Amino acid sequence: MNQKFKSLSLLVAVLILTMVFLSACSKQDTKSEVTEQTEEILETITTEKLKEKLNDDSWIIVDTRINDAYNGWKLDGVKRGGHIAGAVDFSANWLKVKVEDKEKILDEALKTKNITADKNIVLYDANGKDALEVKDYLSKKGYKSLYVYDVRQWAEDESLPMEQYKNYHMIVPASIVKDIVDGKKPETFEDATNIKIVEASWGEEKTSYANGHIPTSVHINTDTIEPPPEWMLASDAELTQFALDYGFTKDDTIIVTGEAPMASYRVAMVLRYMGVKDVRVLNGGLNAWKAAGYEVETVSNKPVPGTDFGAKIPANPDLIDTIQEVKIGLSKPDEFTLVDNRTWEEHIGESSGYSYHDKKGRIPGSVFGYAGIGDSNSLQYYRNIDDTMRNADEIQKLWESCGIDTNKHLSFMCGSGWRAAEILTYANVMGYDNVSVYSDGWIGWSNNPDNPIETGDPRK
Repeated sequence: MNQKFKSLSLLVAVLILTMVFLSACSKQDTKSEVTEQTEEILETITTEKLKEKLNDDSWIIVDTRINDAYNGWKLDGVKRGGHIAGAVDFSANWLKVKVEDKEKILDEALKTKNITADKNIVLYDANGKDALEVKDYLSKKGYKSLYVYDVRQWAEDESLPMEQYKNYHMIVPASIVKDIVDGKKPETFEDATNIKIVEASWGEEKTSYANGHIPTSVHINTDTIEPPPEWMLASDAELTQFALDYGFTKDDTIIVTGEAPMASYRVAMVLRYMGVKDVRVLNGGLNAWKAAGYEVETVSNKPVPGTDFGAKIPANPDLIDTIQEVKIGLSKPDEFTLVDNRTWEEHIGESSGYSYHDKKGRIPGSVFGYAGIGDSNSLQYYRNIDDTMRNADEIQKLWESCGIDTNKHLSFMCGSGWRAAEILTYANVMGYDNVSVYSDGWIGWSNNPDNPIETGDPRK
């Protein structure tokens, strides 16, 4: 009896081992794991299988990390920065943002990126969390064929294609800023000798800065670089005094932060125009810092004045176009495009865009290039839901839809230079150097009654 029992047990064991072996063979390209958190089957994919699917239209590869990693920063221990060639972005960070019409915005992003339920979707990250969060979100929306992948495996093999933006370093992730606050010299800052962090916002400290800012940052009131009541770019003499008051020099590395990203980009552009060699902006603004879980401070940090900027201001004058330079450019349409980065309503003359300016219309010869929806403070067409830079391919397609030829010199304009400054920086991040800003914009142009204007739909 015992011998029969032993024989039966042996047979059962052999059968079980055989089934396990066959199951493993059938899952050689994708593996199933049971996660402790969700207790659901988790499909992973091997690097070899992923390589096979790069050019398969029935598959789509999605980077779920923060957008700084997609842009090029080496975060979470990856050997190479950037994204898998051909991948689109849908950051897990977007799911945490609290904004009006959030689901509508996310649905539009899924549609734009062709992340549809009929595809096999590979979601990758480097921290073991982001892909699972996006997987859970998509599963609840009815998506079925979802796989996760650790991009660190891909980045380890330098024969596998990864892409990064040429000047990704110009917009900085919160974690890198935190390293600098903590006294470290992170990626791309190794050679920086004098790093300064500033906070840019309109008004005195009590308006925004006093409510909380990144530790060690010094407040810059945007009125300093564009004095009221016209709010046009300050004179060379005023900018020189600004540099001395804040102790800036041409050899500084300056990171511009702030609650409203647009103000940061405006100040950053002016610092570059003045001649500061290395100016960067916190991608996503102060909200990115808070989303990363870092503390703000409310103490008032004061600038230490200097005696010599080290160059005549402006040392980089080609970054900002004068009205005369714009007029010359418009006379050469085969070489120059004035890109109107205002709302459609502003472009066709239905709205001035500003409470303090009543003139409406556009500059003849300018080409509509999108901005935002509703008012002059919006820039949804160039940002993700968390106010980070939209991916370069989508910005490029936006320009192509408007007939904007990036082989020409592009001069970006808006009402008074804020929106245009942000878009200029994104163009630089993408690798475009033959670009500038017409800083005075529509307000500067229309304040002179001798300058011609147009209204109405230019397509008719």
